[in-house]
Amino acid sequence: MPLPASLPGGWECDVPTTGSKRLPPDAGYGRALTNQGYSFEAAVADLVDNSIDADAYAITVLFLRDADRIVSLLVADNGRGLDTDGLDHAMTVGRRRKYGSHALGMYGTGLKAASLSQARSLTLISRTESSRAAGRKLTTESLEDGFRCDTVDPDFAQHQVDAYDGLMGRQGTIVRWDRVRAFETVAPGQSEQFLSKAIGRLETHLGLFLHRFLSNGLRLDIAVWDVSAGEETDHISVDPLDPFGYKVPGRAGYPRKFVSPIEGIGQIDLEAHIWPAKSNLAGFRQIGPAHNRQGFYFYRNDRLVQAGGWSNLRTPESHLALARVAVDLPENEIDVFSLTVKKDGVQVTPAFTLAVEQATDAAGRTFRAYLADAEAAYRDGASRSVIDRPAVIEPGKGFDPQIKRAVFNELPLKKNENPVRIEWTKLPADQFFQLDRASNAILLNRVFRDDFNDGQRGGSNDAPVTKALLYLLLQDSFGLGRWEKRRSDRIEYWNVILLAAAHAQRERRTRTNP
Repeated sequence: MPLPASLPGGWECDVPTTGSKRLPPDAGYGRALTNQGYSFEAAVADLVDNSIDADAYAITVLFLRDADRIVSLLVADNGRGLDTDGLDHAMTVGRRRKYGSHALGMYGTGLKAASLSQARSLTLISRTESSRAAGRKLTTESLEDGFRCDTVDPDFAQHQVDAYDGLMGRQGTIVRWDRVRAFETVAPGQSEQFLSKAIGRLETHLGLFLHRFLSNGLRLDIAVWDVSAGEETDHISVDPLDPFGYKVPGRAGYPRKFVSPIEGIGQIDLEAHIWPAKSNLAGFRQIGPAHNRQGFYFYRNDRLVQAGGWSNLRTPESHLALARVAVDLPENEIDVFSLTVKKDGVQVTPAFTLAVEQATDAAGRTFRAYLADAEAAYRDGASRSVIDRPAVIEPGKGFDPQIKRAVFNELPLKKNENPVRIEWTKLPADQFFQLDRASNAILLNRVFRDDFNDGQRGGSNDAPVTKALLYLLLQDSFGLGRWEKRRSDRIEYWNVILLAAAHAQRERRTRTNP
């Protein structure tokens, strides 16, 4: 249909209106809220952001299990807490609170959208220095019932706060997820494998996206608590995973700062880095395929909000795998950069890519020259010969996180293999260890546990030297086809020798501490 030669009445710059009325959201909007495309890791990170905004310096992500079932997830912090009005505001769908210039939150939807994307029930319990513990609960059913929010029984809220008094002190907040969709899909007998992988992914995500906060003193832990046994079964501290944490750059003279002028806004600084070729450091290898992690790393208020990608400047190429550029976004919201609700990506306008192409450093070098240097560093590195190290199955539950990181930094990992776990258990008196090849486990005779912990109660990651040596000795015994007689004999004489060593350790300890 052809357009009219002229519009009736002429062109209006603004559409005129004659009145207005309020249109509250339909209850069906709750379903859209639960389908925002959050990954499990990004959803948990959103909760941690809220804790940081509340001035928390200690945060624990806690998986609750009941024997073989994973039942709930908690995020507890020692931030300033919320009173009853604050709880109501936090749980109101569509309410956008006021954010300070340095806050990590932006849109006011993170708590509800992130939580209900993963769980059918969200509970928020909190107390301040001047208010008693109180709580609110949202479920997918209550959202459909006119956005109903339920009040948590005050005695239950106080009981929950008391349970985490050692972390929260006089104030703090607990976010609780129940009926978590991912947990409900775990088959019987698979909870260990699920938790090992889920915790590993979560540790990597939080360590990367919050690495600046972790480097500046934030204490962030991930733990597993067995509610039926009443004990902690795993606990790790999240360490910073710095995507720029190399010791020596891959090219002399880097990093370099390039100034990128954007019309109407001012300048944006681009801190250009070149990683050393074939680096084994976790900051290069552990955060994902190097091909996907080249490009821009955008930060907003020290929180990483995009890890790699060239933002329409160019397509990823293998010869630019060493190129990474840190960009701190301006404090004020500007139209050139648009942060996704999940805080895992930044949309840019052509004004940014044009400014990058025009960027120069203090010596007048262009950004294009930086890309050429990164490409040259990659090709120089590719021409060097290296010794190939054998791939191993990664260490899992029971190994100290420092052991896991060292293995990851030094050795390639086998794909599609469940991690090897190690634990103390009851074994025959003539065995120091036993292999459970069906579940990728190294079992240690628990009668010797005190001897390797100086008589003190050890945690799940205790005796790190002993466990690391056994891992190196036994990791290639898993994931095999036919079990050879020669390998079986080797396991047998290793057991005899290590059993003798364990008895010697006990005798020395007894003589030292009669």
